[in-house]
Amino acid sequence: MHEHADLHARRAGDRPDRRDRRRRLARRFTARIAGERGAATAEYAVATMAAVGFAGLLVIILRGDEVRGILTDLVRNALTVG
Repeated sequence: MHEHADLHARRAGDRPDRRDRRRRLARRFTARIAGERGAATAEYAVATMAAVGFAGLLVIILRGDEVRGILTDLVRNALTVG
């Protein structure tokens, strides 16, 4: 069956060196893609950790008495009619 494939390739005008080159390119491409499989997941993990850190910082800031008083006054003023 292998000889049949070689004969078919020769009839189609495809030289063995071209086939080898295509195979090498396909292997390099596959290896390159396989090396970057987890890149998007890692980027999401970094972004998630940054968001968690920022949320933690906001919690610490908002727990302060001064900030709590400012927010309470802001809500009271917004709800006061006239």
